[in-house]
Amino acid sequence: MDEMLTITFLGTGTSQGIPVIGSNHPVCLSTDPKDKRLRVSVLVSWNNFNYVIDCGPDFRQQMLTHSVNKLDGILFTHEHADHTAGIDDIRPYFFRQGDIPIYAHKRVVESLKRRFDYIFADEDRYPGAPAVSVTEVKADQPIALQGLEVMPIKAYHNRLEVFGYRFGDFVYLTDVKRVEEAEILKMKGVKILVVNALREQAHHSHFNLEEALEFAERVGAKKTYFTHISHLLGFHEEVEEKLPKDVHLAYDNLKLKI
Repeated sequence: MDEMLTITFLGTGTSQGIPVIGSNHPVCLSTDPKDKRLRVSVLVSWNNFNYVIDCGPDFRQQMLTHSVNKLDGILFTHEHADHTAGIDDIRPYFFRQGDIPIYAHKRVVESLKRRFDYIFADEDRYPGAPAVSVTEVKADQPIALQGLEVMPIKAYHNRLEVFGYRFGDFVYLTDVKRVEEAEILKMKGVKILVVNALREQAHHSHFNLEEALEFAERVGAKKTYFTHISHLLGFHEEVEEKLPKDVHLAYDNLKLKI
């Protein structure tokens, strides 16, 4: 792959974001901008193409913050609300561009059809509703995006099958608790790995910090960035100081180039 990728972290927080509404936890009261985290999502850009991985409830704010005036598609990891609830806000893109391409597991598409039926309606469409064109993501089947091959990476969020994505030398995974060895092999040789690290305490469906560090070592990327971070992990700067040299906490609005 010869294209230069730009990765923009739109949000790096958990389903509640940081600060959590009504919380007096010290991290929620922090004045450090790196301790303020919107719901998790990234923008992957190359050759004037823009693809977002997940569109949660902060999607509109994230698009305005980064002046994303064209959206070429959305890749979904799974159907939970913090990854999908912003889909109605594709309307301005739809009005300018027409149907917006989305890429998702069949189960995720069915969930979206139930929750946002007006977006998927074939008849009697509401005049202001957006519309999408759907590509089903299947394990072991690469997706062709504007001349770039994107490989789905299968993982498990407790028992729920979720997809991460490999764009050339970049891999993005979130809401992961278990990844099989065959999928880890698909990540070998990457320069940048992004993966969730929720907190220090164990969790039933997310890597905690120890598990995320072990996973990063198994993948062996040149650099690893943690995302989907809870306020319970601690202050950004304090946690960052304790991490290995090539492992970092991502933060909202961080940009990387590959």
